[in-house]
Amino acid sequence: MGIDVNSMKPLDNLCHPVSVIKEAEVLAADAFGSKHAFFMVNGTTSAVQAMVMSACKKGEKIIMPRNVHRSAINALIISGAIPVYVNPGVNKELGIPLGMSYESVKQAILENPDAKAVLVNNPTYYGICSPLKKITELAHAHHMLVLVDEAHGTHFYFHEELPQSAMSVGADMAAVSMHKTGGSLTQSSFLLINNQVKEGYVRQIINLTQTTSGSYLLMSSLDISRKNLALNGKEIFDRVIELTRYAREEINKLGGYYAFGKELVNGDTVFDFDVTKLSVHTRAIGLAGIEVYDILRDDYTIQIEFGDIGNILAIVSVGDKDFAIERLISSLSEIKRLYSKDKAGMLDHEYINPLVAMTPQEAFYTSKHSVPLENSRGKICSEFVMCYPPGIPILAPGEYITQEILDYINYAKEKGCFLTGTEDREVARINIVTEYEGSGEEE
Repeated sequence: MGIDVNSMKPLDNLCHPVSVIKEAEVLAADAFGSKHAFFMVNGTTSAVQAMVMSACKKGEKIIMPRNVHRSAINALIISGAIPVYVNPGVNKELGIPLGMSYESVKQAILENPDAKAVLVNNPTYYGICSPLKKITELAHAHHMLVLVDEAHGTHFYFHEELPQSAMSVGADMAAVSMHKTGGSLTQSSFLLINNQVKEGYVRQIINLTQTTSGSYLLMSSLDISRKNLALNGKEIFDRVIELTRYAREEINKLGGYYAFGKELVNGDTVFDFDVTKLSVHTRAIGLAGIEVYDILRDDYTIQIEFGDIGNILAIVSVGDKDFAIERLISSLSEIKRLYSKDKAGMLDHEYINPLVAMTPQEAFYTSKHSVPLENSRGKICSEFVMCYPPGIPILAPGEYITQEILDYINYAKEKGCFLTGTEDREVARINIVTEYEGSGEEE
């Protein structure tokens, strides 16, 4: 607590840096190869929102995948920008959304030449990367900015075997979760800008929502972690890649599990794969990912990143030792032996293409009322429903509620996923748009 200081004059001011924070920003920009780097202490959520609000004003279009983090759609609610959704590809075997295909982005750009920006989620939570360089060149040819939600890609900047980073391919802005894979304290991130994006204007946008009492604990952790990665990043991620490669090979030898990796690469919707992500498909042993997640935590005291209805994700770091990886592998082997069952009746996908009726801002702020979830079919949702993590909405404001979505929500509840987003803490009721009485399933 003795180092939890605030904006004394010698310590500079995060809202308007002129000395030590400014110097730290210059060092961070150099480490990440950007024109400028902003210290973000409201998490990567605020970095994503600052990107969207810097690029788009009310009524302006932004092209984005629908499997974005809730922070991107929150930015649309705040700003009034209009999303043009590009539905990602889906791997039906794994049930996971993939990246944005080049042709899908091209079609969206040609159909919406007035769009101001393209937002790319790269990599996804599962480690899937889009053809970022080609998308960036295409968007720039049509005078659109390229914004990259790089929350899970901090390490891309510090190892040549990992996928290309946003700044290296010429993207205009990137939100980087330093706290996820870069070693800084939770809630600390960088917002990187490039090309012709104006530093002063972006800072004004950041200051609309970011705290005026920036935490020096968070800023210091960003600075220290930046230095560590700049000096030792190659060595650090050599070790992480080695650990993850070994774990993937050994888990695949167990049978029943599928720890997927580079073999998924197809040059488009899976342009590349982040080999530091230990993503494991579990449905073949008759267990949802969230069930394996719970067993690992409750019976084996192993805390992994998250589990959904078909997969688990472990994020390996330089802090992990060989013994921890061996424990994970042996625990998965024992879970298979003790708990595996017939997979009949299991839901087989994680992503549902949305039917959009209204913009997120219109739906969120319009007249609405609450109904039991089971009575909401065919109505327009006025709030979010999502599993957390990863925080990608199953439903977002302005989308029709279909029977397929209701089945997914109920299945996720049954399997033990942590559902969030609704006013109702039990997620038994949902807010719907009052004025509309039609059915999305008839559209």
